[in-house]
Amino acid sequence: MLDSIFAGNLALDIRGSICALATPFTPDGALDLDAFGRLLDYQIDGGTQAVVVAGSTGEAHMLEHDEFDTLLSFAVRHVGGRVPVIAGTGEAGTAKTVALTRRAASLGADAALVVTPYYVRPTQGGLHRHFADVADHGGLPVILYNVPGRTGCDLLPETTALLRDHPGIIGIKEARADAQRIAATAELARSDFVYLSGDDGTAAQAMLGGAAGTISVVANLVPAVFRELCDAATAGKADAASAVDARLAPLVDALNGAPNPIAVKSALPWLGLGSAMPRLPLVELAEGAVRDQIRQALIRLAPLAVAA
Repeated sequence: MLDSIFAGNLALDIRGSICALATPFTPDGALDLDAFGRLLDYQIDGGTQAVVVAGSTGEAHMLEHDEFDTLLSFAVRHVGGRVPVIAGTGEAGTAKTVALTRRAASLGADAALVVTPYYVRPTQGGLHRHFADVADHGGLPVILYNVPGRTGCDLLPETTALLRDHPGIIGIKEARADAQRIAATAELARSDFVYLSGDDGTAAQAMLGGAAGTISVVANLVPAVFRELCDAATAGKADAASAVDARLAPLVDALNGAPNPIAVKSALPWLGLGSAMPRLPLVELAEGAVRDQIRQALIRLAPLAVAA
């Protein structure tokens, strides 16, 4: 069964600069597909090499089922095969995750980004069975996603080492930013299992240390600059990567001034990419120092793109 499911994905190349897309909403709270289309084009024109739809930055858990379908199917059609489209399909329960992954497969996604189950606090044995079950029955290549700060659940490297032998699991997005975890995860990378950073602040360090790319939040705003960072770091050009990383640092630091995606969405209107409004319980970033810091950092990186 796995051979037939994944035969069309053998050449799938998930690496480099990957954007965890925000989901724009209209002022009345509906999906803004026009703005989403502009965001997709902005990414591809800027050199983004794959996109994630309905991840945590995309407010996945604020989307209704029909909105998930609409957003993902729109992205697949709009992208038209120019870059891989990865769907966020992680749920707290395994059966729900399998069902959502199968739905993403039916809508044309190229792979699934599956976050560790949140809130329920599974054991490492439970995590192994969870991800294996999704890979067995979800119908898409699976990228593991570990972000303990959001989920309260940490997928340990020794469990990842077991999961990478599954033919349906093709990589991991590791968002733990400590040097020890970066090094341990880099050791797991191989030709059929890709290590992707999930933290913009340590992306250069991770890629210079062996990560094949980064699933990024800041790339929503400055895709060309982030592609420059990824190209330099994955090529082992430490001096060039450090220089680009230093240019990006003020914007990355500014975005850390409010929870994701509140901060990154605050900048979308300046780029003509939709409203700043997230969905409750998230609220729009208020006027003040953090918003000003984001705008000034963005102007320095993309002065021609920022609307007056």
